[in-house]
Amino acid sequence: MPDAPKPLCGVLPIAPTVFTANGGLDPEGQRRVYDCMIDQAVDGICILANYSEQFLLSDEERRIELRLALEHVRGRLPVIVTCSHFSTDIAVARAKTAAVAGAAMLMMMPPYHGVGLRADEAGMIEHFARVADAARLPIMIQDAPLSGVHLSVPFLVRLAREVPLVSHFKIEVPGTAAKLRQLIALGGKSIAGPFDGEEAITLMADLEAGATGTMPSALLPDLIRPVLASYMAGDKTKAAAQYAAILPLINFENRQCGLRATKTVMMEGGVIRSDFVRHPLVGLDPATRAGLLDLARVARPLSLRWGR
Repeated sequence: MPDAPKPLCGVLPIAPTVFTANGGLDPEGQRRVYDCMIDQAVDGICILANYSEQFLLSDEERRIELRLALEHVRGRLPVIVTCSHFSTDIAVARAKTAAVAGAAMLMMMPPYHGVGLRADEAGMIEHFARVADAARLPIMIQDAPLSGVHLSVPFLVRLAREVPLVSHFKIEVPGTAAKLRQLIALGGKSIAGPFDGEEAITLMADLEAGATGTMPSALLPDLIRPVLASYMAGDKTKAAAQYAAILPLINFENRQCGLRATKTVMMEGGVIRSDFVRHPLVGLDPATRAGLLDLARVARPLSLRWGR
């Protein structure tokens, strides 16, 4: 039996999906985003996630974006592919396609649709088990309020033990640090990759709880990575100071901008030509955009400088 893949850790940001000013896919801009992210010294790249506007892409556009990412990155970094869907059959098909294309890991939310369609715990375990059997890749569970599905710590531990390829967990709920701490304590070695998300807005508390990585946006991972490095080296004071310096930008992104922040800063920094988001999303209003760029100019992430 082959050795289990080494767990992923560190900074694994979400890549935005780049559109032209008319709303079409922009392959050239997308490649520039991946090159910028590689230069940000990230530890992996996640594609087709919620922050990638995956819910605004057609099935054919998903296939195009998947192929472009894997072909352009070419093994320089692990690529995590989001395969969430309420339909188990569609999730399985997406996972198989990602595996064949060369994905290193899958990320999935629990199956849900709207506010009323949910699977029970037995249904969720079967859902993830069928995906794992089909793709034979490690799976990261995304535990986020967007799904409306409560994933208790005992259930997540049960899931990790019954479906061993479910080994990584991105926790981004109220009280993330407490949940991570409980998950690690109860799950032990089954929890190979405890991560936080939500733009790393609770990173210090989550590192104290035992997180080994974070999955932010692609706005400032080059500035988040030193925080993790200092913390993991045992210098918590330095990590806290580094984090305090970038927290205003993280907070503004999280509370005022959402997924639009990365695109706006990357456009300002010459990485991409357009920060277009598809309707019914709308772009940032002028005042919010100005506030974001003011904070970015203070923090100076690579995304603001890469193309200039």
